Amino acid sequence: MLKFFYSPGSCALASQIALEDAGADYELIRLDFKAGEQRGVDYLAVNPKGRVPALVTGRGILTENPAILAFIAQSFPEAELAPLDDAFAFGELQAFNSYLCSTVHVAHAHGRRGSRWATQQSSFEDMQQKVPENMAACFGLIEQSMFKGPWVMGDKYTVADPYLFTIARWLEGDGVDVKEYPKVSDHLNRMTQLESVQRALSRQSQ
Repeated sequence: MLKFFYSPGSCALASQIALEDAGADYELIRLDFKAGEQRGVDYLAVNPKGRVPALVTGRGILTENPAILAFIAQSFPEAELAPLDDAFAFGELQAFNSYLCSTVHVAHAHGRRGSRWATQQSSFEDMQQKVPENMAACFGLIEQSMFKGPWVMGDKYTVADPYLFTIARWLEGDGVDVKEYPKVSDHLNRMTQLESVQRALSRQSQ
C-alpha cells in the first residue's frame, strides 16, 4: 500500500486528490507542522527536505508534486489523468505543473516563509507586501495564456487540475480576489463539486 504524508492546508492536497481520482489504495499520514513533526527524525528519514508531500511506494519515496502527480497518472493509466500517449501534450502538462511548483508556490511562500530568503524583519515585511502583486501576476498569466479550458489542459481533466485548485484556494489569504480571473474562479467552483475533492478534504479533516 502507498503511504502519503501531508499537512492540512499544504500543497500536498493536490497529490492526495489525484490519488482519490485514481482510486488508489493509500494510507494517509498527517504531519503537525506547528509541532515541528516535519523536522523530526522519523520524517526526515522519509523526506530529508522536511516538507510535504511525500509518497512512499514499493520502489522508493517520491517528493515534489509534479513528480508525484506524474507517477500517479502513469501508475493508474485507466484513470486517464494525463495524455500518456502524447509526448508533447504530456510535456505541456509537466510545464504547467512545474510553473505552479517553481514560481506560483514560491511567490505565495514569500508571505509566510520569508526566513528561507532573508534574516531581517524589514525584509519579511517587504516580501509580504509583494505577495498580492506577484500572485496576481502569476494568475493573470494562467488565466490569459496557460488555462485552455474547460479544464487546465483542455477538454480532458488531468493531474494539473487538482494542483491548480489547491493553489487557487490560497488566493484569498494572499489578498487576491479570485473573481478577477473568471476561468480560474469557475474551475475552482467546479473542482469543489467533484467527489474526489470532497473525499480528500473529508479525509484531511478526520
